[in-house]
Amino acid sequence: MPTGDERPAADLSVRVAWADDAAGIARVQLAVWHADHGLADDPGLTAALPSLEEVAAAWHRSLQAPGDARNRVLVALEQNIVQGFVVCQPSGDPDSDPVADAEISELAVLAEHRHRGHGSRLLQAAADTLHADRFTRATFWLTTDDDALRAFLTGAGWAPDGAHRTLDLDGTGTTLVKQVRLHTALG
Repeated sequence: MPTGDERPAADLSVRVAWADDAAGIARVQLAVWHADHGLADDPGLTAALPSLEEVAAAWHRSLQAPGDARNRVLVALEQNIVQGFVVCQPSGDPDSDPVADAEISELAVLAEHRHRGHGSRLLQAAADTLHADRFTRATFWLTTDDDALRAFLTGAGWAPDGAHRTLDLDGTGTTLVKQVRLHTALG
């Protein structure tokens, strides 16, 4: 007999994103960029970011017409509210085979909703989706100073493959981001 102290189980799930999820994905993406990349500390970079409406419109367009059927966005939902997302697609790296190699280009979960299993569910759903699309390997470019994400991915079986790159975010050489590539076998 219930005592009245029980809380209902949270409604947690992952599914393929719909165009109607664009605003939720944009909200998560901008919040994660601000929280995880120190943008709140740099008013110049914050001012250079597109607005929530612009990001949502771009997501809406890309979700309506993904270009390649293997371009996928999956969303983590908590009570039907987008709390995270993952983007996966054929790898565009010059040393990769776009038929066999996939890339997870973004994995984002709102800071206040982490440690609830959203990231693990998204990563597993992405791996399952990529495997179903007949990819045999997945890669993920990671900033070299993101120790938390590196620990999460390596704990899930990902490992560095030796590739690295430097991105020039503002085109002037003053905002450089160093990245390493992690990979995992699928299936």
